[in-house]
Amino acid sequence: MTTLPIRIFRTAISSLAFFATMSVLHAQEKTEITITRQPGIVYFPSQVMEKQHLIEKQAAKLGLKNLKVNWANLSGGGAQTDALLAGSIDVVNTGVGNLLLLNDRTKGGVKAIVATSALPLALISRNPNIKTLSDIKPGDKIAVPTVKVSTQAILLQMAAAKLYGDSEYAKLDANTVQLGHPDAFAAMSNPTSEITSHFAAPPFQFRELKSVPGAHIVVQSQDIIGSPLTQSQFFCTTKFADANPKIVQAIMAATLEAQAFIREHTADAVKIYKEITHDPTSDEDLLQYLKEPSMMEFNPQPQGLMKFAQHLYKIGTLKTEPKSWKDYYLPVAHNLPGN
Repeated sequence: MTTLPIRIFRTAISSLAFFATMSVLHAQEKTEITITRQPGIVYFPSQVMEKQHLIEKQAAKLGLKNLKVNWANLSGGGAQTDALLAGSIDVVNTGVGNLLLLNDRTKGGVKAIVATSALPLALISRNPNIKTLSDIKPGDKIAVPTVKVSTQAILLQMAAAKLYGDSEYAKLDANTVQLGHPDAFAAMSNPTSEITSHFAAPPFQFRELKSVPGAHIVVQSQDIIGSPLTQSQFFCTTKFADANPKIVQAIMAATLEAQAFIREHTADAVKIYKEITHDPTSDEDLLQYLKEPSMMEFNPQPQGLMKFAQHLYKIGTLKTEPKSWKDYYLPVAHNLPGN
């Protein structure tokens, strides 16, 4: 039996210790994360999660006892996804268009954890001449959260393709103006503003219909896509997911808990939403809005994602042909009945 020289033996032991230490460090998940979202009741589950510390609670069950979750509000999905790719935040809660575009751009390096809502969006106009999409003229301005890539902007593209032909899918792009929902509501409320239409998310369309003179619905998301469409989901980089599997599981479990709480304790959930967001809408109005058809679509499975993805591939925005919704979601969600 050959004996290792003492110097080589010590070097080997030191190397083993180094790699063992690196393995432990790699296995140690983050103790603090930041999640972003946009304004509106589309993000209702996230407000319940924040107030009740549900991610922290679920993480503790998985052995992460001291996880700190920071919540940040940004006005549009573009700002959120830029921050995600820059590494300044860990998880975003935003629209399906942003998810699909980032997944394609990063070649699968960004994937969703769980859907949070599929509430209907509505294009509201205070222009009496705009009754249908075909009435929109070149000078008419439509507020959307992010031009070209937000869910609302892409829905307008899908509608234009149906109305004018596939080659004209971008016909309404020039009409869009980038504004977060609160700013768009303010513009719609100002009779001198050039913004006369807003592709709104709840509760902003209801507030506009109630308070803006002449406001009316031109079209809704389900009219364009033919089914409910997931409006928000949590997503992250696969690098983050691989390094933090327990946090990903905790976000999934917390989302399910928050969605159940909204369904079972709606009035209490509305109070939480108002406390976190400072939304001036009355409790009574919010509860009434939630009684509207399709307004309780707080479900974890993606809905309408493949229709959306197929449109984006058809017009060349996505370079990789969509095969399955599971290609856009992490394995933690693959047992859900998505479409």
